[in-house]
Amino acid sequence: MNKKNLFRVLAVAAFATVSMTSCDKSAPKVDEKPASAAESASAELKIAFVEVDSIMSQYQFCKDFTQILQKKGQNIQNTLASKQQQLETAAANFQQKLQQNAYTREQAEGIQASLQKQSNDLQALNQRLSTEFQNETEKYNSALRDSIQHYLAAYNKSKKFSMILSKAGDNILYADKAYDITNEVIAGLNKAYKPAKSDDKKEESAAKKK
Repeated sequence: MNKKNLFRVLAVAAFATVSMTSCDKSAPKVDEKPASAAESASAELKIAFVEVDSIMSQYQFCKDFTQILQKKGQNIQNTLASKQQQLETAAANFQQKLQQNAYTREQAEGIQASLQKQSNDLQALNQRLSTEFQNETEKYNSALRDSIQHYLAAYNKSKKFSMILSKAGDNILYADKAYDITNEVIAGLNKAYKPAKSDDKKEESAAKKK
């Protein structure tokens, strides 16, 4: 599983505007607005950006959960492949014995019905595991988005940026590296990240206490 494909969309969405100046909804009159107002607002705007690809490759949260999802996905594939092989073997054996007239009509119909049920069960299992995996992926994506948003909210209390943009590929055609806060943000995210203990580590910890 490619980590960019796994997290890119929600990671891009995570870098939202941290603070924006509120606007009067009523239409302003042109002659009432000073000519220099736009220039003044532009001069006061403080913008920074973060490289999404760097977040995906260097934020430990992404590394940990990408590995978890890869393992879950591989387990699902192995489970389905094993059951599919068993079904195909049973079907081949049935077909061979059927040609040898090894079954009565009633026996053949019963075995055929059993094979059809196994096939239906396998399809249902495939759908269930796929749905569970999708839900798990969405849960991790949501956790990723929340962790980035919460960190940036705290980070920006002192930085006072008007806007923090996400740079992914060519979505920003040009950006001065002076406004790049990627390394600072990654360092802060990793410092704040507290990985949960895996099941293996929990069992190891419990064993030591005994």
